[in-house]
Amino acid sequence: METLGFQALAFGYQVADGFAFLVIIAGGLAIIFGMMGVINMAHGEFITCGAYVTTLAVRFGAPLPLAMVFGALAAGLLGVVLERLIVRRFYNRPIDSLVATWGISLILTQGALLMLGSAWTSVGTPLGSVAFGGYSFAVYRIVLVAVAGGILLGLYLLFSFTTFGVHARATMQNPSMARALGVPVERIYSQTFALGAALAGLAGGLYGPTLTLSPTMGTGFVVEAFVTVVVGGADVLSGTAPASIVLATIRAAFTALYGQVYGLIGLLVTVCVVIRLLPDGFSGWIARRRA
Repeated sequence: METLGFQALAFGYQVADGFAFLVIIAGGLAIIFGMMGVINMAHGEFITCGAYVTTLAVRFGAPLPLAMVFGALAAGLLGVVLERLIVRRFYNRPIDSLVATWGISLILTQGALLMLGSAWTSVGTPLGSVAFGGYSFAVYRIVLVAVAGGILLGLYLLFSFTTFGVHARATMQNPSMARALGVPVERIYSQTFALGAALAGLAGGLYGPTLTLSPTMGTGFVVEAFVTVVVGGADVLSGTAPASIVLATIRAAFTALYGQVYGLIGLLVTVCVVIRLLPDGFSGWIARRRA
């Protein structure tokens, strides 16, 4: 019984870790896609930006939490610049936005490769680990679960109880009507894109210490981020959390039974099944249930 208890604890840890990972890396992408309809293929490069700026700030002596804030701000500022120069020309043109942001992704990746080199050593995972019953649990990963919950709560408060949130939701539902009622739609789009980019940068700052940094590291995050957004649907508030829980549980179960490769296969099969049964994702299903 004690062994089963430790196994259950280890499985719960894996599910929680996977949930935190998916929420943190997909939150910014879900905001940009759900609020603006832009398929942001440069999402991984915003994550990379956050990771590099965080590492650089730590090397200059900043505490790790403050360095992560710098990483998020740098990615958000990059998002503002790109939105104003390029992305705003492709609103309501999802395929064109996909191609444009894919081009941005290639430019940023190759530019970083030329300027920064092929790899940087990370600052190292902080906080150490604890052991129970022969299993070792990284304390930092447990902290990331709390951070993921804080991000979801923060987004809920932002989009539910602030003027920006009301304007953003109005713009998402009917931009023409929102503009007619005096909502500064273009400014809301710019702020929303900056917020999504900043969250991606924060994801890079949070997971940068656990990885070797390279200009192409963003591609390792993009697939799972897009999978989470597709399963969750357009509403980041009601779709991201349940999608992350389901996908994390499926992946942890297959990984525990058959290994990492089958964990990823189980994840992708789950996505295909959910899309077939719930084409609008979990948020669309929840919206229909409420109606």
